[in-house]
Amino acid sequence: MNKYFIGIDIGSTSAKTVVLDENKNIIERILLPTGWSSKETSEIILRKLNDLNFNVGNSTIVATGYGRVSVFFANKAVTEITCHGKGADYLFGGEAADLLVIDIGGQDTKIIQIKDGNVVDFLMNDKCSAGTGRFLEVMSNALNLKMDELCDMAAKGSDTHISSLCTVFAESEVISLIGRGEKRENIAFAIVDSIIKKVCQQAQKLYRPGMKVCLTGGLSEFKYISDSLGKELKTNVEAKEDGRYAGAIGAALMAM
Repeated sequence: MNKYFIGIDIGSTSAKTVVLDENKNIIERILLPTGWSSKETSEIILRKLNDLNFNVGNSTIVATGYGRVSVFFANKAVTEITCHGKGADYLFGGEAADLLVIDIGGQDTKIIQIKDGNVVDFLMNDKCSAGTGRFLEVMSNALNLKMDELCDMAAKGSDTHISSLCTVFAESEVISLIGRGEKRENIAFAIVDSIIKKVCQQAQKLYRPGMKVCLTGGLSEFKYISDSLGKELKTNVEAKEDGRYAGAIGAALMAM
């Protein structure tokens, strides 16, 4: 009977599950909204794993993220910094000895410095939503746009800025810009530019020239975000399709 290594990352907005085989190959990915109950979400994940014929009883399971304590069938719970670091190194490390991970999550942003595959330092913004995915979600709603539409529109805008450091006040600024008749492209540009600058202010505290920089988390699927981060940091910022699963991948690696 095959043995599997399963990582479950229950974040504030979405729950990611990754199954690795004994050769560290990703053989399954499960993405769900976290919803109001992490425990209920973990029960859904368990059912899905069983439906996919992964023998949970014969697998090693590690949980991470805000809802990790709710994964009652996990063998162990590990902090998200450790798991995101491991997952990012799996996806982006390669020959790079020094890696800087920018993980923009729903309710926090993590900046993680990795050397030779190990986390050596990190910064975390979990006190204010202004530098997180939640900020973009609120602003997208204010413009009646989906996240991908916001990024596409931002790429066509310029020369407009939001000065407020608070999401609530920034939303008021956006509403004022709409009322003044500012182009939506320029407002979208200002919204993305605001979060990029906040994230980069953090990242620059750990960034050193020569480091490989990567973007993980839900926003890693938007090329405009990674390109804008790279422009602000004056370096290339890599992103991959599996970037949003970095925490779950790291948890599965910890299970091994």
